[in-house]
Amino acid sequence: MLDPVQLRSFAAVARARSFTRAAATLGVGQSTVSQHVRRLEATVGRPLLDRDTHSVSLTVDGEAMLEFAATILDAGDRAMAHFRASRVHGRVRFGVSEDLVLTRLPAVLADFRRRHPEVDLELTVGLAGGLEHRLDAGELDLMFAKRLPGPDDGRLVVRRDRFVWVGAPGLPLGPGDPVPVVAYPPPSLSRTAAVGALEAVGRPWRMACTSGSLSGLRAAALAGLGVLAHAATLVPDGLEVVGDRAGLPELGPVELVLAHGRRRSDPAEALVRSIRTADLRPESWTPPNGG
Repeated sequence: MLDPVQLRSFAAVARARSFTRAAATLGVGQSTVSQHVRRLEATVGRPLLDRDTHSVSLTVDGEAMLEFAATILDAGDRAMAHFRASRVHGRVRFGVSEDLVLTRLPAVLADFRRRHPEVDLELTVGLAGGLEHRLDAGELDLMFAKRLPGPDDGRLVVRRDRFVWVGAPGLPLGPGDPVPVVAYPPPSLSRTAAVGALEAVGRPWRMACTSGSLSGLRAAALAGLGVLAHAATLVPDGLEVVGDRAGLPELGPVELVLAHGRRRSDPAEALVRSIRTADLRPESWTPPNGG
């Protein structure tokens, strides 16, 4: 039998790529997390993590175990939610970045509502900057959005990703051409990443389209108006990663995080559990080949 406590510690380390951050997320000591992982490795008889003084990464068996852990933990959470669903009631005001709505998140929210029929879920979709402002103002109870990696501020890192350049298939963009950029209006993490990367290498660029909606950006990119910076695992349907032929600079990492508002509530905590155990990739997602 695989111990769910050990699986939860392992999954937290796998997501955070750090024993220290995993321990902080779980609210236990780092030595406890390390012990859980060692016992889990002893149970299956295979190493699940490659770790040294600077980094932690998953082995091939670790990648497989992460999928098993998600399934097992989700089953446990479903069972517990079933028997205590009547005790979770109230309201949760949930803010989410628009591009995350294109993942399996709607299915997760539908399942959450089935499990917790007495919870009033209020959904706000917008840009990360606007959601941050509303969270700080006390207008949201929970936010799911992107942020650039930085100091640990207590937010739960659901997944680490990276920005890539995406555009229409066959976009004629050479390594010496000025770059037509398609972007959200400021403040926008992806816009900042795109413009900053181009200016850092001295690549000429122009703003070809600004839109406050992902559907507008996608339409502009599909029309061949330009390229946009986007999370690698959230590339909109019909677009593709622009390969090395365009000579575009690297854009850097990004994180998908959950952040609580001024207060924590049972409905918000229940929603966090649902999101943490879900596979949120788009149905059509495949690993990027370029960027």
